[in-house]
Amino acid sequence: MQLIAQILFIIAFVFGVGFFIRNIRKLTRNIKLGKDIDRTDNPKERFANMARVALGQSKMVRRPIAGIMHIFVYVGFVIINIEVLEIIIDGIFGTHRIFSFLGGFYDFLIASFEILALLVLIGVIVFWLRRNIQKIKRFWANEMKGWPKNDANYILYFEMVLMALFLIMNATDYQLQLNGADHYANEAGIMGSFPVSQYLLPLFDGLSNATLIIVERAAWWLHILGILFFLNYLYYSKHLHILLAFPNTYYANLKPKGEFNNLESVTNEVKLMMDPSADPFAAPDPDEDEQVPEKFGASDATDLNWVQLLNAYTCTECGRCTSECPANQTGKKLSPRKIMMDTRDRLEEIGENINKNGEYKAEEDNKQLLNDYITKEELWACTTCNACVEACPIGIDPLSIIMDMRRYLVMEESAAPNELNVAMSNIENNGAPWPYNQMDRLNWAKEEA
Repeated sequence: MQLIAQILFIIAFVFGVGFFIRNIRKLTRNIKLGKDIDRTDNPKERFANMARVALGQSKMVRRPIAGIMHIFVYVGFVIINIEVLEIIIDGIFGTHRIFSFLGGFYDFLIASFEILALLVLIGVIVFWLRRNIQKIKRFWANEMKGWPKNDANYILYFEMVLMALFLIMNATDYQLQLNGADHYANEAGIMGSFPVSQYLLPLFDGLSNATLIIVERAAWWLHILGILFFLNYLYYSKHLHILLAFPNTYYANLKPKGEFNNLESVTNEVKLMMDPSADPFAAPDPDEDEQVPEKFGASDATDLNWVQLLNAYTCTECGRCTSECPANQTGKKLSPRKIMMDTRDRLEEIGENINKNGEYKAEEDNKQLLNDYITKEELWACTTCNACVEACPIGIDPLSIIMDMRRYLVMEESAAPNELNVAMSNIENNGAPWPYNQMDRLNWAKEEA
């Protein structure tokens, strides 16, 4: 019977990990559909940013209640899963608490896991109350209806169940050790320390060892299968940030937030115009490999660079960006969170096209990110204040996507708002956004005099 259990465990483990690897490959492929961009500079600064923001949660605690609860859940969930290594070894080889030879240190580990499990449970309950009872506004925006809202709750329920199973597993294991049951008891004494689960023992008072073993094994199997299921659910969930927050913060833009990038081709044209010695009629140098951009800006997800696509997959949908956005707060349609969600949804749609055909077939896809997902009204509502970038706990940059899509509208479709077209025409003709001749620019000073 034990051998059958080991075989079943190995099958479940291999299938779970294999499916996870398959999903990660799809994820990596989709991100690589973006344009190339070099983010390998300043590795020390990048590692420091990752350690501070992703590992240290420095931006999460700017909102203390949510930040502290998130640290409980984050640290607890990560550290508790260290025990998964022991569960895997026990499952494969049929052993029981294989790391118990560590003695006092093992007792300390199990005690720490239990305390953290309780903190995770408290944190998750607080999150559920804030989301569903308190109904914080940013969790009930239009883009959060349907799957995004349900997904968030599914994860909270799932974490509650996993922590409860962990404590039930330990409680029944502890009781079986106290009872001296075969396979559980050890001559060296009690294996592990159970500061939380010991208070669950009255629930199992009077149960026979056989019944306790059934409860313990059921909790053990459901706990490990639940973790494998959760691992594969991540790909379909906003909780993918558990894995992607680290590379996302490492590859974040380190330049000042107010510094926008320029298209190299446009920069070269401007330099040529400003160079008094340049011959505008000269033929291009045949030795120079000047690449003409296939498109100015971005109208679809694949026009964005791979870091922007990584941002889209990393978005936690927490809504801090939208809650800080002045355009959104004054009733405009723009929601930086929706920009990231739309980009991810569109990229997934492109990925499904590739899954179906082996390659992307444009003739089967009559959609694009611009207009079908993100409207012009949303894009032009942005004030480019960078509040959304500053607010994001893991360094996501919705503004860069907005600017690239605006660039497409202006340079490819000449579809800027009239006010902007007037200002650009004035700059071209008068050297300033105002409709005054350059010679008349200082007339106001004469009036003041």
